Amino acid sequence: MSIKQAKISDLQAVQNITQTTISEIYPHYYPRGAVEFFLQHHSEENIINDIKENRVFLCLDGDQNVVGTVTIKANGINRLFVLPDCQGNGYGREMLDYAERIISRQYSEIVLDASLPAKRIYQKRGYLEQEFHLIVTNYDDFLCYDVMVKKM
Repeated sequence: MSIKQAKISDLQAVQNITQTTISEIYPHYYPRGAVEFFLQHHSEENIINDIKENRVFLCLDGDQNVVGTVTIKANGINRLFVLPDCQGNGYGREMLDYAERIISRQYSEIVLDASLPAKRIYQKRGYLEQEFHLIVTNYDDFLCYDVMVKKM
């Protein structure tokens, strides 16, 4: 397992991981309108911008297949996704460890938005809820998430 910085040539891999994970996992936790909101929020344009700003990293398995992605913006962790078929193998933990190490070099706290599927994982890692957000989406559905913080 290794982590490397993404390049524009990795755009399709980042999009695939992001879109596949949201499409397959999020419907178990969120209504249709919220899932569509997440898919639009993690658009190609946003991913390209983050790659150009050197914020996106890829997790590779032992065979050098891209299995996960994480985006680091200042002291924030964003877009941490592992392909559904690869979950449970420590890739998410490795990416979170990596992001925390990078951020802790310059900041005393780490901030992230926790979706319902990931909230419990972050709690176990020492993140505490700071804010609750609710967004009304298409079809009068709701998207709920927490802003969580971890002191380093």
